[in-house]
Amino acid sequence: MGLFGNKNSSGSTATATAATPDLSALTGDYTIDPSHTTIGFVARHAMVTNVKGSFTDLSGSLHLDGSDPSRSTATVDIKMDSIETGNADRDGHLKSADFFKTDEFPTMTFRSTKAESLGGDDYRITGDLSILGTTKQLSIDLEFNGSAKDPSGNERVGFEGKAEILRSEWGLTWNAALETGGVLISDKIKLNFDISAIKNAG
Repeated sequence: MGLFGNKNSSGSTATATAATPDLSALTGDYTIDPSHTTIGFVARHAMVTNVKGSFTDLSGSLHLDGSDPSRSTATVDIKMDSIETGNADRDGHLKSADFFKTDEFPTMTFRSTKAESLGGDDYRITGDLSILGTTKQLSIDLEFNGSAKDPSGNERVGFEGKAEILRSEWGLTWNAALETGGVLISDKIKLNFDISAIKNAG
């Protein structure tokens, strides 16, 4: 399924007509639903395993353009104190001056600058990611999961996405050497996005 409509993979004209929605119906402004959205990360720990975490307090908006996907935009704000990895001590360390300095830098932000089609279901959105007062470009590969009206009558769209960053580029350099060689925490961090957004009324 494409970002703004069903991908026609059938040779039947009748089937394609039935499956293809009115693209203009998806054009509009959307608010990210934090209760059905997950923004997570994966870091390599001690060179042998992965530690996963997510942020539970976030907000954001999307503008989707059904006729020209390149004009679509996204903004996301994440409260860094909401980081959760399943371990309270580790969460506290991540909030400290060794990592996110959440007292000084309470929010991580993303502001899109470009959207593009990669073909089929796949799209890429590029923008400015700001962490610890440092802003650098980030590209996120996205797949559109579809659109639907939920039981409350809300028009929803869903996306899955992924990206990778080197945390050191945003000043996240704390680490510890291992006796066996290597370091405690990987520089490369994998980011995962599972986003649900509700179309604004009017």
